[in-house]
Amino acid sequence: VIDQLLEAGYQKIITTPHIMTDYYGNTGETVLSAFQQFLPSLKEKGYESLFECAAEYYLDDNVYARVAQKEKLLTFGANHLLFETNVISEPLNLKEFIFALTLQGYKPILAHPERYQYMSVEKAEDLRNRGVLLQINLLSLIGYYGPPIQKLAEKLIRQGLVDVLGTDCHSMEHAQLAAKVFRSRYYQKALDLPLLNFTL
Repeated sequence: VIDQLLEAGYQKIITTPHIMTDYYGNTGETVLSAFQQFLPSLKEKGYESLFECAAEYYLDDNVYARVAQKEKLLTFGANHLLFETNVISEPLNLKEFIFALTLQGYKPILAHPERYQYMSVEKAEDLRNRGVLLQINLLSLIGYYGPPIQKLAEKLIRQGLVDVLGTDCHSMEHAQLAAKVFRSRYYQKALDLPLLNFTL
């Protein structure tokens, strides 16, 4: 997968394993430990400098409690923290969570807003006004998750509401779709935006 992404033109890879209580079993500590164990293999192949490790936090009671207790969370770049929510309804504590993050100096990034059923252009604008950056998945631009998700991703790009592009690469199949993504008209439009990807 790494070779596929590098051949596609990627110059840096930020891994963001899911941290979701009672589902993936990951914690910040286990993610960092696994990354440290992986480093020798990366170094052997000359890939070490291309990698950074962070996480994608699912907004549940556990992560909300960790933020309330001001525990250190995994970030990348300039203290950017990637998080996701359930896909159906906006969490009741979403605004409080964002406020708590920003008070502690985190720069929140909402993963794949186009995949949430509660999301709209207006909601996306409100979140950005609250200091949240928006990351869309590249696979959304080729209809991988279905037409409605693709259409919302395109709307967000047209409105200039996209701050980060993510691969959502979980398999070799995803990596092999990079060439198709790069031919997408909306991928090219997204590259005209001041994306965080250019400065990480």
